[in-house]
Amino acid sequence: MVQDRLIGVIGAGLMGHGIALVMARAGLGVAITDPMPEARAALPARVRESMTLMGHDAAEIAAALSRIAVHDTLASTVAQASAVFEAAPEAMALKQSIFAEIEAHAPRDCLLASNTSVMPITGIMQGLTHKDRALGTHWWNPPHMIPLVEVIRTEWTAEPAMASMMALLAEAGKTPVRVDKDVPGFIGNRLQHALWREAVSLVERGICDAESVDTVVKSCFGRRLSVLGPLENADLVGTDLTLAIHETVLADIENRPGPSPYLRQLVADGKLGMKSGAGFRKWTPEQATAVRNRVTTHLGKLDKILDD
Repeated sequence: MVQDRLIGVIGAGLMGHGIALVMARAGLGVAITDPMPEARAALPARVRESMTLMGHDAAEIAAALSRIAVHDTLASTVAQASAVFEAAPEAMALKQSIFAEIEAHAPRDCLLASNTSVMPITGIMQGLTHKDRALGTHWWNPPHMIPLVEVIRTEWTAEPAMASMMALLAEAGKTPVRVDKDVPGFIGNRLQHALWREAVSLVERGICDAESVDTVVKSCFGRRLSVLGPLENADLVGTDLTLAIHETVLADIENRPGPSPYLRQLVADGKLGMKSGAGFRKWTPEQATAVRNRVTTHLGKLDKILDD
């Protein structure tokens, strides 16, 4: 018999441990596995570290960990699950093979969800026998601190499966949104990378340097984005003004269909960002650590403000 409160998680890395943490904090039982023994062994410490950074006390951490069971096999992880979240690396063949195995061992009414940022859910799920309960859930990194989860429907996903997943995520304290067409990048990454494309173009064209781009976003419209979405903003200033601005600006905004040659050259030159010490900007290890810590601290403070 299915335990209606048991959630399966495949993958105990960055995304998987965060998904498990979210579900356990919500009072749900979690079964999690990973093909790497090291990842399975490190899971409790990883959850403890993440919850500590979020400001949880020892009792809250112990309560969450008590709801998480680490399994050695995928079969035992999903055998009694009501929903399974796959959080494996972004490789189509790997994800397809994982879901074939999940389908072989999970209950028929178990929801099957792939966590991916851009890969087509239709491609991942196309080989399943029961595609009606399969969908995508794009959790944002870090999954235990970013509220949004995009729920992606394929041409086969049944409405009850969509509704059940939306309800589960809301119960777990997330902010789910429906993506009713399986398009590359879903909603969030299409918006994010439209901004990134123009940001790269501004630097490539010599209009400004990378630091100026980042400063403009952080010190201007970025400050209001968490409380005022772009279409809310358009309605706030008026669609007539929005149209007038678009008549002037859009023709000059970057619209090439492929990646920027400037970006391609950075990668070819080994300038891979913080991990290599240089990308659009130069980074010392100390600077990179400071940025990561700043993001974590900001997200934690923002979460507390919004909770209040």
